[in-house]
Amino acid sequence: MALLAIFAVVSVGAQAKPKDGFYFAEEAEFQSSGWKYQVVLQVKGGKVVAATWNGINNKGIEDKKTESAAGRYGMIKASKLGKEWHDQAAVVEKYLIDSQDLAFSKYTTPEGNTDAIAGASIHVKEFFDLVKAAIAAGPVAKGTYKKDGWFYAKAPAFDKSGYAATALITIVNGRIVSASWNAIHKAGGDSKLVRAVKGTYKMNAKQGEWNVQAPRVEAALVKVQDPAKIAVKADGKTDAISGVSVTINEFIAVAAEALKAAK
Repeated sequence: MALLAIFAVVSVGAQAKPKDGFYFAEEAEFQSSGWKYQVVLQVKGGKVVAATWNGINNKGIEDKKTESAAGRYGMIKASKLGKEWHDQAAVVEKYLIDSQDLAFSKYTTPEGNTDAIAGASIHVKEFFDLVKAAIAAGPVAKGTYKKDGWFYAKAPAFDKSGYAATALITIVNGRIVSASWNAIHKAGGDSKLVRAVKGTYKMNAKQGEWNVQAPRVEAALVKVQDPAKIAVKADGKTDAISGVSVTINEFIAVAAEALKAAK
């Protein structure tokens, strides 16, 4: 569900210093692990003064830093450093701020590990690729939301099909830059998105399977910046988004709920 996915690897070493502002980039697709990484940067005086590495998941759960800090990611059990993912990510973020190495390339494995950053045994290539992509994309225009970050909400009850909708919204510089719509099932197992991708959801709509239509709704929210601006009919569907025949009322509701904390 790539919305602002600018994932070209760009050489920034020879470029002029980046303009002051906030920058964002997101991977184009969910990885086999279920995660899609995002990077947010703040630049002042031509230097990166803040960096955040995070991820969203295709299971309909909260962002990776929140999951890791809550002990639900479980990296510490397998980490030779005895550190959770969010702790190691913080070390990588600090390295970028201290080094200002926007063109980092000191990898020791094809997967993207490095010996250059003490305290981080995780793959770091995803982070630095997104750093390059974010700078290449340019600053994010100022939006209307008061708080930046990752905002999550889940429907309070399961619907008649057994699903509870989820929304995870990313805000940078007061602007929605990414929206992820999903749903978890009361019986557990795969999320609605994963089932649709696997072909086990079997909606078979003329406008495309659920995982094909959902990104169109997410893109519409990023464009209008407010779920209340997307017209929903009495049957829960919309005529406001081309190529969408699914009901969207549950997403509009959970997105609005998630965004309450950002206003």
